[in-house]
Amino acid sequence: MKPIIVDTNILFSALLGKNKIFRDTIISNENINIYSCKYAVVELFKYKEKIQKYSNFNDDEILELLYSLLKKIHLYDANTLSDESLQRAFDLCNDIDEKDIPFVAVTIELDGLLWTGDKELKNGLESKGFISFFETE
Repeated sequence: MKPIIVDTNILFSALLGKNKIFRDTIISNENINIYSCKYAVVELFKYKEKIQKYSNFNDDEILELLYSLLKKIHLYDANTLSDESLQRAFDLCNDIDEKDIPFVAVTIELDGLLWTGDKELKNGLESKGFISFFETE
């Protein structure tokens, strides 16, 4: 199976407790390799208070869940991406959401599948011919 690259909104959903499928797929599925960008961790900490406020979990549970998620995710350093992958991702994302460039670039670099819950991103990418998505349903 191709590598799966998760964007930050999937990680948010897993931490908020809203979608058990996301958590279980990341933590429990031994048959898939999951990647994300180091930038995702920065985003998670940036919105830590919001996650705590809206989560179905207490603070200790959130930290334990975050630890479990991060143990299963290979974090990719955007600085190691090829210029070609970064340029293609920029071309695809620059008029949709530039914060998604690293996730799309990792997807391109690893010839993987992007796992996103961002409908605007997905629709925008599909309109440009990018169809490498991971679906849980």
